[in-house]
Formats: sequence, C-alpha cells, structure tokens
Amino acid sequence: MLDTKLLRTDLDAVVANLARRGFDFPRDHYAELEERRKQSQVNAEKFRHERNARSKGIGKAKAAGEDIAPLLAEVEQLGEQQAAAEAELTAVQDELAALLHGIPNVLADDVPEGADESANVELRTWGTPATFDFAAKDHVDIAEGLGLLDSAAAAKIAGSRFAVLHGGLARLQRALIQFMLDTHTLDHGYREVYVPYIVNREALFGTGQLPKFEEDLFRLDDEREFFLIPTAEVPMTNLVNDTIVEADELPVKMVAHTPCFRSEAGSYGKDTRGLIRQHQFEKVELVHLVQPDAAAEAHEQLTRHAEAILQKLELPYRVVTLCAGDTGFSAHMTYDLEVWLPGQGAYREISSCSNFGTFQARRMQARWRNPETGKPEPLVTLNGSGVAAGRALVAVLENYQQADGTVQIPQALRPYMGGAAVLSPGV
Repeated sequence: MLDTKLLRTDLDAVVANLARRGFDFPRDHYAELEERRKQSQVNAEKFRHERNARSKGIGKAKAAGEDIAPLLAEVEQLGEQQAAAEAELTAVQDELAALLHGIPNVLADDVPEGADESANVELRTWGTPATFDFAAKDHVDIAEGLGLLDSAAAAKIAGSRFAVLHGGLARLQRALIQFMLDTHTLDHGYREVYVPYIVNREALFGTGQLPKFEEDLFRLDDEREFFLIPTAEVPMTNLVNDTIVEADELPVKMVAHTPCFRSEAGSYGKDTRGLIRQHQFEKVELVHLVQPDAAAEAHEQLTRHAEAILQKLELPYRVVTLCAGDTGFSAHMTYDLEVWLPGQGAYREISSCSNFGTFQARRMQARWRNPETGKPEPLVTLNGSGVAAGRALVAVLENYQQADGTVQIPQALRPYMGGAAVLSPGV
C-alpha cells in the first residue's frame, strides 16, 4: 500500500509516477474521499471535545445544587452526534482503504519507460547459447522420447496444465531443488524455512495478490477462505505480519521450497505444451527483509544469488530490467532472469527478482525499530525465485540434449543423482 503521507503531501508526483505504468490514478474520487475523511475527523473531534467539556460541568453544577437535567440532555445529544461522526469517519476510511488497496506501487526512478515486455532492457548476458549438429528438440519431445513425461495421465487425474514425471526425470527435478537449497543455505547464508501451502485471505492481501488478483488463485471450498499458495513469497513474507523487527536482527534472508498453485487465468492458449506454464509447479523462493537504506544492495545481491544457480548449472541466460508497463502490481523495481531454451530458440523467464519497497510491509504492518528514533518504521521486502525448478528442468533438458535422445546431467547435479551422468530412456 502506498504511503498515505506521500499521497497527501506530493500527490502530483505519485500520479505522474503511476502514469508511467499506464495507471490512471482516480484523482477526483480520492480528493472527494480525503475531503470527507478530514471533515468527518474534524466533526468527531469537535463533538468529543464539547461532550467532555459538558461532562466536566455536570459535577460542578451538581455540587452547586443546580438542575443538571439540561446538561445531561446536552451531553447525551453530543454523544449521539459524536457517534454519528465517528461512524461516518469509519465508513469513509473504509472507502478510502478500498480505493488505495487497488492502487499499484510507485516505480523506482531508474525503471525504464515502456508499455510492455518489448521495452524491457537487457542488462547483461552470461554464457553462450547452445548450438547442435542436429535439430534441437523441445523439452516435451525429449522427455516423452525418454518415456519419463506423461501429460495424458495427468490430464485424466486433474485436467490440463498438469504433468506426471517418472523415474530419472522426477529425480532430476528433486536434485535441482536440493542443489538450489544447498547453494542458498550453505553458500549464500539463507535460513531455510518450511511454510504452509495453504494461507488465509489476510496473508494474500499482505503481499498484494488480493484483492486485485483473486482470479489467479486456487481458493478452497471452505468457509474459512483458505487459498493454495501461488508462491512461497506469501507465507514467508507474512512471517513478519504485524511484527516489529529489531535493527540488529536485519537483514533477514529466508529460502523455502514449496509447490506453487496458479489458475493461470487469462493465459489460455499460452504455453499449453509441456512444463512452462502449469497449474502446479515447484519453486525455490528467496525472501529478504531489510531496512530502507539497504534495499538497493539487497536487490542486487538477491539477483546475483539467483544467477549463481544458473551459472553453476552452466545454463546461458540474460538479465533484463522490466519496464514500467511490465512491472508487477506490488513491485518497485524488478529484474527478470531469462534462461536460453534451444527448443524454442528464445530466452524465457526463470526468475523474477523484485524490490517492493515498503509497499507490502505497509499492508502487513511489518516494521523495524529505527535505533536513531526508537520508533517503528515499515520494512522493505524483496523476493525472487532461486529458481523455478520446473523451468530449470526444462532448461537442463533442452540445453544438455544429445543426438541419441539422451540428456547429459550437469556436473553440479551429479552428486544428487547418485553419480549418474546421463538421463536415459526409462531410467
């Protein structure tokens, strides 16, 4: 949620910033609600002050033997007026909150201009895209050719956009996950956490998925309004919901492996083949919680940690800065890591590393105590995939494919595969 003080003191700058996203700030509606809020607050405080003053006069009048009935009636009337003003204040505050909850985060100054992904800016590349002396296959043909991927069986069980992995392919995905967790905990200093795969509405509101993106979620048919997590970002970041973190506890760096569940609303027809866009997929997620002046460096560090996974796997990739129109609702700035997929002849996203500023923290009431003032202030939250296991599996299959249909196993994964060097049919 945006800082309400910023809206009140520099609305023009906020409106101009959000216009870069293509977001039309509802300025007139906001101004009307803000004026009603101020007037209601003034009225409530006026009636409260007058009621308190009259209440004090009752004791004095009673001690002087005066008739206090008129005063009692006046106090009662003022009480009713105060209650009405406070009810109006609560109502307009609720309207204002509902409006603000649908407004995206402001963008960092160095976010590139642009309306969509075509305007994203490439920062750097790593590795050389693989070339083969045979026609490169995509991951579906490779995995099905090995007899290790069965989408038809998954469709019978659950429908489209699910997959069944067999044998060595299932083990390879598990190896990728274990390798990523070990790298982030042992090399990068993250604390591993195990979190619920089901969360409540409040948690999803805190990280910005609700109320705007409810159609993208899987909601359980349960009166408690539970949802399957779309990413481990939600439960991990909400560990500091309504919490004050002391300065000497920062930065907090957490990593978790979870399945993720997304309805993929609005993506019909996109990536229907294979493992690129599934309703259920595995991901290793990284979360940083820092004080504001450490946010920029934390963003760079988080991105480098995700890059390290791709470098150890020797997978060519590039890093792009998302432009204004392609930056997510809650993000202040985002770097995408895009891995090279020979079967598609293109770079595809495998990780988004985002700095959310204080946007999520304000929604969650997640704070740190500033030792200079002794007062709590909003934290900065950051997260990124470290990386998406399903897409890493796709990248390994396509980049390490061989002419005979087998797949070499990257050196970094062989200790997790019992020393096996090749993924072979039915193995």
